[in-house]
Amino acid sequence: MEVKNFEVWDYVVFAALFVISSGIGVFFAIRERKKATSREFLVGGRQMTFGPVALSLTASFMSAVTVLGTPAEVYRFGASFIIFFVAYAFVIIFTSELFLPVFYRSGITSTYEYLQLRFNKPVRYAATAIYILQTILYTGVVVYAPALALNQVTGFDLWGSVFATGIVCTFYCTLGGLKAVVWTDAFQMVVMTVGFLTVLIQGSADAGGLHNVLEQSANGSRLNIFDFDVDPLRRHTFWTISVGGTFTWLGIYGVNQSTIQRCISCKTEKHAKLALYFNLLGLWVILACAVSSGLIMYSHFKDCDPWTSGIISAPDQLMPYFVMELFATMPGLPGLFVACAFSGTLSTVAASINALATVTFEDFVKSCFPHLSDKLSTWISKGLCLLFGIICTSMAVAASLLGSVVQAALSIHGMCGGPMLGLFSLGILFPFVNWKGALGGLLTGIILSFWVAIGALIYPAPTSKTWPLPLSTDQCVPTNVTESVPPLLSSRPAIAETWYALSYLYYSAVGCLGCMAAGVIISFATGHQKGKDIQPLLIRPVCNLFCFWSKKYKTLCWCGVQHDSGTEQENLENGSTWKQGAESVLQNGLRRESLVHVPGYDPKDKNYDNMALEKITHF
Repeated sequence: MEVKNFEVWDYVVFAALFVISSGIGVFFAIRERKKATSREFLVGGRQMTFGPVALSLTASFMSAVTVLGTPAEVYRFGASFIIFFVAYAFVIIFTSELFLPVFYRSGITSTYEYLQLRFNKPVRYAATAIYILQTILYTGVVVYAPALALNQVTGFDLWGSVFATGIVCTFYCTLGGLKAVVWTDAFQMVVMTVGFLTVLIQGSADAGGLHNVLEQSANGSRLNIFDFDVDPLRRHTFWTISVGGTFTWLGIYGVNQSTIQRCISCKTEKHAKLALYFNLLGLWVILACAVSSGLIMYSHFKDCDPWTSGIISAPDQLMPYFVMELFATMPGLPGLFVACAFSGTLSTVAASINALATVTFEDFVKSCFPHLSDKLSTWISKGLCLLFGIICTSMAVAASLLGSVVQAALSIHGMCGGPMLGLFSLGILFPFVNWKGALGGLLTGIILSFWVAIGALIYPAPTSKTWPLPLSTDQCVPTNVTESVPPLLSSRPAIAETWYALSYLYYSAVGCLGCMAAGVIISFATGHQKGKDIQPLLIRPVCNLFCFWSKKYKTLCWCGVQHDSGTEQENLENGSTWKQGAESVLQNGLRRESLVHVPGYDPKDKNYDNMALEKITHF
């Protein structure tokens, strides 16, 4: 394809993004230089408010995968992606009401500390190792995606772009810690929104108005959104997106270190929940922008598809190519869009680097060296940020081999996030599950989800389940037009037509449900955990919703956990914490001081805050 080059103003706009992002890191490095503790560096002193945290959460997970990949998905497969509205709503409700209260009140820094409190150290270490693998793989995808876009629209060296992204992210993350990451994310969220709105406004005007866009999209079958076919092999239906998408994104939001680390950095639990709910609005806005961009792009290319005509070589290049055509006579605006794509990447990569440094420091370094000074802890945390910045950037090489960035990103989250979601669900929802069940369940979930995902990579799903909607090249200038034909599927085992053909959005559900089923069975086979040995704060008694009419049935479902003893609130109000059951918790390998690990409860506001945590815990 012919590469359209940037103008001077494009470079100015694009460079401004990197300069401002780096400047925020320098600002917080100078401002917070006297607060040289690992707590201040990794969780912002636990005094953040909900506004910037909400923007940060949205920016972190609405990465370049969304900016580039979602419009291309809509262009090729239709607007059914909008059903993620439903999945996002369920995900935020479950996260804020089920998982967040347990993590926040436990006063943890790494989500995997919970697994040691609930089970033991081996379970914690196994989960941490899987999270590190998942995050490094995913970060490689989101670093590669915008570098590809920049390469296509400007002719920049692809790998030069990759390493420039990694260097800037590592720079401001290493200098400024979580506060720099959160505030840089907030700025980048604004850039993403402005970039999308610019495309929407100019694209609609170019198409003759939004009415024309919708009419042409409907004629091209792009608005056939609600397909209620229950076939789990179909790539995108109402059920695969709403059910499979909920499992996939709950693994990303509900138990992911990057998300929970931001939430527990809030000064109260109420602020943390508000951050999640306001973040939901942000997710909806970005999703609506991405889907609308895909429809406008289809309207523009309806008679000459640049992908099947051979003008571009991959679907993920559609959006950059469209932007360069749309803004061909408007210097500065192509640079704004590329800055939009890079904003998503910078925020995601920085969040990943910070989260990886946190779990490594909390779960491995502090376990081996519990008496490190604050100054040394901070320098080790910064060194870990630098190390993971280098590793994540290098992983972009592997991402170039994974095909569609959206499917690759969500498949990675499904393969690893599903079993992790199942593991935390076992701990929070099932008091009788013991550490053997947790470890066995995690292993089972990983095996199942990797089995189906790797099988699908080797034996792609039948084209009848995944082939894109019709695309036209009737009005293309005849050059090297190639006709897209379904690939020949020969010598395929029978399992490739069923198990390996499962929609990629169900990978997380397979791992989660497999983990939970195996965990329950193994726990009963090896002697289930006694509820009286478990601290009530570690369990979420959701059975109360279904047995509200009967105290007898509620108590039976608690499996011996003393939810009605009043111990939790009384201890919190009196400033003491977790006295009951101390010996049984210590048997799981915890230090005695880690029992004093619960933020204060304010009976006046009926809310938990982090002020008490500052006084009663020492890291």
